[in-house]
Amino acid sequence: MFKKLENLSTFNQINLLTTSLVNILSINGTMGEVEIANKIEEILRSFPYFKDSPEMIWTQPLPNDGIGRKNVFARIKGNGASKKTVIYHAHIDTVGTDDYGKIQELANMPERLLEFFKSWEGNKEIQEQARSGDWMFGRGALDMKSGIAVHLANILYLSEHRDKWDGEIIFMVNPVEENQHTGVIAAVDELLRLRKEEQLDYIVAINTDYITSLFPGDEQKYIYTGAVGKLLPCFYVYGRETHVGRTLDGLDPTLVTSELNRLINNNMELIEQVEGELMTPPSVLYHRDTKNFYNVQTAVTSHIYFNLMVLEDSPQVVVEKSKRIANKAARTTETYYQKQYQLYALRNHFPEEMPKWEMEVYTFEEYCEKLRKQGVDVEGIAEQMEAAYKEEDPREVCFQIVDSLRQQDATGVPCIIIFFAPPYCPHHYLIGESKRDKRVMDVIDEVVGKWESGSVEPFSIKRFFPYLSDSSYLSLHDTEEEIESLIHNFPEWKSIYPVPVDKIRELNVPAINIGVYGMDAHRWTERVYKPYSFETLPHLIRDLTICWLGK
Repeated sequence: MFKKLENLSTFNQINLLTTSLVNILSINGTMGEVEIANKIEEILRSFPYFKDSPEMIWTQPLPNDGIGRKNVFARIKGNGASKKTVIYHAHIDTVGTDDYGKIQELANMPERLLEFFKSWEGNKEIQEQARSGDWMFGRGALDMKSGIAVHLANILYLSEHRDKWDGEIIFMVNPVEENQHTGVIAAVDELLRLRKEEQLDYIVAINTDYITSLFPGDEQKYIYTGAVGKLLPCFYVYGRETHVGRTLDGLDPTLVTSELNRLINNNMELIEQVEGELMTPPSVLYHRDTKNFYNVQTAVTSHIYFNLMVLEDSPQVVVEKSKRIANKAARTTETYYQKQYQLYALRNHFPEEMPKWEMEVYTFEEYCEKLRKQGVDVEGIAEQMEAAYKEEDPREVCFQIVDSLRQQDATGVPCIIIFFAPPYCPHHYLIGESKRDKRVMDVIDEVVGKWESGSVEPFSIKRFFPYLSDSSYLSLHDTEEEIESLIHNFPEWKSIYPVPVDKIRELNVPAINIGVYGMDAHRWTERVYKPYSFETLPHLIRDLTICWLGK
């Protein structure tokens, strides 16, 4: 099939490539991630440039990966001796397909899905889009196999037109983006190796992860010059168990985590105020007590953690905010218990001599210091628990470490312990102070300005790509002191999620996102808009690349 690729128009190349890639189910954590990496390597090796220079394609196995996933790299050189380099990158994994329900078997079949949606009465707008022929449906069609296809089509074009540019282009695709980002984290070493051995000058990295409308009627196409970060603040709550017949004698930890959920979940007052940027509130991703069978004892502990998008705040700032909120939750819970006990005593004609419901609030770092003063071997216990639970979900491992440490606490006082768990995604954006950053922004302004004057597409340039992406791991803004606040409050950082912050800071590549456009990523109605994504976008990226690598 791909022997005919170079004879097709750019639109048809990307249409064909996207369909082929969607046909491969590359769900995160499955062998499909290996299969699609092999397919992309096969596609690349069919290009004339790589037939002549097969050594310019290689793979990088992910360290200690149970299913043998790998990064795929390719490299092309323009005519000339320049070492200026542009990086094209994308992720190859997708979320699952259970959301497709009774048509799950069609999730990776764009043509059959198109026919289904043409007659689907569930949403008239989607039905009309399907009938227009301008949209492609399927898991990964938008997020982000069409983005991979755009890069592949541009690699083919630019390898055939090397007279138009000087310097180098590195193409890489990475697995494991949809949860742990271990693909791009491993790629940091490879990019550093290439820069050192080949004396490359990395100008910019271009990600084609999807963009979408930010509100109803929004027609703008967004270009992002940085990436939002992510932290996962976790709250371990230790209460005071009791028999349900004496419930007010206890301190139910689920009341506390429920209050934390009320104070944090989707609370717009907690977001950073950054003018002109999409500001997303924190959201709960996990909330449960730790009882695993029925009895009439109240819960001893309860766990909750939140997704927190970070624009400019450092981990240090997030720790401070989290502690303030935890203290407020503790006070609110205490007040609630006092009020209920007063009513309980009044209605039962009891004295109003109340139990105590105070709670102590600690960061993980503070709690470990408290235990050390008691003579507890904090490091030994943490290492032992990490080894015992290392096959479990890494967030659960963190909770197990905290729980084991709390059991060593001689005081036995109800408490809230705040810590971080994976993943951690650094945040960054073009500051514009360096000559390189200014050059990147000048080219974007120049090229996008020309495109706006000659097309009907309204573009908008923003700083932060608002969805989580691998771009986060190509640059780092947080200072060493700010990162220390993250590491010291992250149980067994070096074993559970050793993000190479020093190497990312050393790499320091401006990472921009110029993505395919569509709707409903991570939903069964996921679809990519072909006229923009398959025609406008690849030519826009070509123009930008040639301008950055111009002779």
